Formats: sequence, structure tokens, C-alpha cells
Amino acid sequence: MKHGKKYVDSIKLVDRNTLYDVKDALDIAVKTGKAKFDETVEVHVRLGVDSRHADQQVRGAVVLPHGTGKSIRVLVFAKPDKTQAAIDAGADYVGAEEMVAKVQGGWMDFDVVIASPDMMGMVGRLGKILGPRGLMPSPKAGTVTPDVAKAVEEAKAGKIEYRLDKTNIIHCPIGKVSFGADKLKDNFDTLLGAIIRAKPSATKGQYIRSCALATTMGPGIKINPAKIEA
Repeated sequence: MKHGKKYVDSIKLVDRNTLYDVKDALDIAVKTGKAKFDETVEVHVRLGVDSRHADQQVRGAVVLPHGTGKSIRVLVFAKPDKTQAAIDAGADYVGAEEMVAKVQGGWMDFDVVIASPDMMGMVGRLGKILGPRGLMPSPKAGTVTPDVAKAVEEAKAGKIEYRLDKTNIIHCPIGKVSFGADKLKDNFDTLLGAIIRAKPSATKGQYIRSCALATTMGPGIKINPAKIEA
């Protein structure tokens, strides 16, 4: 695959054989963000667990101190008694049966889905649509809750969900290149701290097997996992 000049220039900044400290890796990532738009910095963490087993699942949510830099569109499934509270908290879309039908019809113009518990009977019908996209509300992630207003505020403030994929890797954004290395490190430390605290008791051996980060258009930068767990 042929890469453009900016990517080629960026890859010269990265030693593929080096496991970097977090701060050094983020300094390099910021320098590789050469696109005309504000690139997202994303972290990829491979864990020493087996996601096929229920007692080794790693999933949760955390509010990043500096947010993600992305404007989040929030959909709330709630009955009329909670509708105004969700709107006042900043929800972009709020509704009940009519919103379920809208999503079933193919509408997907949202980034986060929140539901009150009494709506899950209806929202459960959307599992095959929302599940594969990582959008299905979950009590563990705090997106199924009686306090939908608080959940909306947290989503707007930069709350992100982390969860394992089928290859035991967690992929999460931690901000934009424009944040600079210091703010990105605050977000990184907050995310990794949450992942470490979520370590299943059934886990054996090394928990964080590998970690890397990259900008939207930049090369991967490997981080020393031992320095993360220290």
C-alpha cells in the first residue's frame, strides 16, 4: 500500500522496535498529526483475558478530564415523565416508542444511547442494530439508569465506554491532537486507570499485554506495558 508524503514523514518519527514511555509516545503522536483536520488520538490495549468467558469480560465507562474533543449526539429513550429532564441536560433526541421505530427504520444520527430502565423492554428490540455498533445501553456502562439527566451530562462532558472486542483488545479515543501531550496524558491515565481497576479476578498472568496509540492518519506508536501497570 502506498502512503502519502505526510504519513511517510510521520513514520520517520517512530522507531518500530522501541516501547515508549507514555509521555514520549504522546509527544510523538502530537507531532505525527499532520492532517488538515484535528486528528483523533486513539489508544489500543490488548488484555491478557479471554472475552469468551463471562468472568473475564472487561467493560465500563469513564469520564475523561478533558473530554474527547468531539461533539456528542445523545439519544435518550425515556417515557414522558423523564423527557424534559433529559432535554434540559442537553440530550439531542428524546422519545419512547416513536424513537425505537425510527431506529428500526434505519436512522442512526447519534453517538451515545441512554435509556431509563422502564424502556429496556422496547429498547431490547434494537439489540441487533445497536449491539454490533457498540451503542446498546448497558447498566455497567451507566447508560441504563433512572437518572437519565445525569447520564446525558456525563456523555456530553466526555464520558466514554470501554469494552473488549472479540480479539481481547479495547479501542478508545482519548482526545484530539490539538489537546497537546499533557492533556492527552491526563485522559490516557484516567482511561488506563479505569481499565486496570476493572481487571477480572479470574485473570492470570500479565493483564496488559500490549498498548499502542495512533492519530487518525498517523502510524502506530508502541507503549511499554510494564510502565503502565507500574
